[in-house]
Amino acid sequence: MPKTKKAKGENSAKSSRSVKGAKDSSRARKTTTVVSARENGDEKGLDFARAWVEFPDPADDEQVFRCDLTWLTSRWNCIFGSGCQGIQEGRADDGCCTLGAHFSDKDDEKRVAGYVARLTPEIWQHHDVGTETGWISEDDEGSRQTRPYQGSCIFQNRPGFAAGAGCSLHILALREGREPLETKPDVCWQLPVRRTYDWIDRPDDSRVLQVSIGEYDRRGWGPGGHDLHWWCTSATSAHGAGDPVYVSYRPELTELMGKAGYDRLVELCEQRLASTLPLVAPHPADPPRQS
Repeated sequence: MPKTKKAKGENSAKSSRSVKGAKDSSRARKTTTVVSARENGDEKGLDFARAWVEFPDPADDEQVFRCDLTWLTSRWNCIFGSGCQGIQEGRADDGCCTLGAHFSDKDDEKRVAGYVARLTPEIWQHHDVGTETGWISEDDEGSRQTRPYQGSCIFQNRPGFAAGAGCSLHILALREGREPLETKPDVCWQLPVRRTYDWIDRPDDSRVLQVSIGEYDRRGWGPGGHDLHWWCTSATSAHGAGDPVYVSYRPELTELMGKAGYDRLVELCEQRLASTLPLVAPHPADPPRQS
């Protein structure tokens, strides 16, 4: 399983690039497009009390984790194809794949390319187009991404396709018994978990790299995130899973934190959920917890 690189340079504060297309698309859409989703009660606000925990990385004494327990113990789950309203109005079937995905670096692109070569016309609806005319494009700033095609990512199978609607790279992973994080671009498999980096200078002149693991809310997309038609992390319709995020996203969180870091996170999440109800700072989109 490929491991994501651990950033320790001065430029490591930005982990996942904002999806630039969101900013660009906001210029072409009215800023009121998101109002209906919020006013109908499905989406909650962005600012509310959160419970954070900080702990040393068991595998690296120069690093600490800062984790949002409000998000990681929430009951969010992906509802693509089962109530997802999509980030662009009128294109619910695209989910969050309307804009394509920017590659985090050359290694990300190279890894994905290896799995694209394994796709067949049976799995990938746009196989002919992608192989003949390319599946990578560049944005206005020259950053490389998966190519948008007919209104969505070129790897997005449309409803009615025999192999199933949704990401063909995701379908490939399931068919080959892999985790989807192996086949998909970094930004795709990390969503809606957000990892960021900050160097912390301590009073004793020591320095530590703080790795924050939290919710990829609208702000994570950049300025254009506020103009998305709908976003799931704050939507009550997407908060009803049987397992909390730290359980359902075990493979992704293990990849982002390492096994030792994830195991410690599990201990802290379990302690939180075992505490006397009601929980301090629950996610506002979660259903009420039963005592």
